[in-house]
Amino acid sequence: MPSGRRGVPPRARWTPLLRGRAKECEVLDTQLQRVADGHSGVLVLRGEAGIGKSALLDYAAERAAQCEIARAIGVESEMELAYAGLHQLCAALLDGTNLQPAQHNVLRVAFGLQEGSTPEPLAVAVAVLNLLSAAAEPQPLICLIDDAQWLDRASAQALAFVARRLAAERILMIFAVREPVELPQLAGLPELQVDGLPDSEARLLLASGIPGRVDERVRDRFVAETRGNPLALLELPRGLSPADLAGGFAIPGGSLTGQMEQLFARRAESLPSESQDLLLLAAADPLGDVTLLWRAAERLGIGADAAAPAEESGLVEIGLRVRFRHPLVRSATYQGASPAARQRVHRALAEATDADADPDRRAWHRAQATAGLDETVAAELANSAARAQRRGGAAAAAAFLQRAAELTPDPA
Repeated sequence: MPSGRRGVPPRARWTPLLRGRAKECEVLDTQLQRVADGHSGVLVLRGEAGIGKSALLDYAAERAAQCEIARAIGVESEMELAYAGLHQLCAALLDGTNLQPAQHNVLRVAFGLQEGSTPEPLAVAVAVLNLLSAAAEPQPLICLIDDAQWLDRASAQALAFVARRLAAERILMIFAVREPVELPQLAGLPELQVDGLPDSEARLLLASGIPGRVDERVRDRFVAETRGNPLALLELPRGLSPADLAGGFAIPGGSLTGQMEQLFARRAESLPSESQDLLLLAAADPLGDVTLLWRAAERLGIGADAAAPAEESGLVEIGLRVRFRHPLVRSATYQGASPAARQRVHRALAEATDADADPDRRAWHRAQATAGLDETVAAELANSAARAQRRGGAAAAAAFLQRAAELTPDPA
């Protein structure tokens, strides 16, 4: 190996969000080396929004270039879809991995890929454990789960079950959890607290993102009020005028998360209208499926040239997958749009979603696109609830039925 350490490649490409993270990177390197040496590992990264958890997951992925990488991202709008997070992590492994037929069928039923009797949560969790173990036989497997606080409950329970039963499978599971949210399923697992940068590193990071000199009082106040949050240090100065940076500036009141969401929303609003619509389309469906995105965009009359301004803004990357600069960009884009605009993109996504391959997601988009009463959509949601119930997703079934009850014109 070029690095001289079996299984771990040379140091990953540097990113500003990794400045001052030598200790955290060393912990990840140790975990990756253990997996390369034939052991398993689990780590839960905890920290506030913008603190650098996603950057550390990217670091682990780059350092594990010779391993199999499986990723999932919890999305708030999918918390009611049973096994949505597990589907992200495992679907690509399912058909290419040698698994007992019974367990293969359990997962296909849980993911809504085939009909079958309701799988027990324990059966799903055991099937996932065996699936990941089989996937790790040819080479170590690294499972990266970002924004785990937004996983649907069924996925969180299954993944926590797996995490507690790893032995010598050459599997490393890394969860990133945004504080102050608690995720009881992960309680007791090894944790790494990701805090703000030391003042010296915070000053250097702040200076790297601001051309020219900054008044020392402004710099020190920035560092103090952001508490060394890397994303805040890089992004908040972009909304300031030279006069603000020259002196006398104080960060407005409110949470850092709220301030950064407002900043990202303003940057999105500065884009051409078609680029704003494309960004909202991407925010409304968390699959990251480029084909689905462009099918929906076509229905809205959005051309391919709308992607360039959105990417140049640094808010999103549209490659093989759609990837936002940060989860806060997604939430800021979606929450900042008008109800009519959100309904319009959900309608386009529903029309672009295959009714046979993914009827539940299509029904959910149709429900989000409906402002008044609609018995047809309510019936689709009721059917989705029945399918969710058969898969063992009681919470998902309840969410579908609640929305169906809101849309049906029949009071009974």
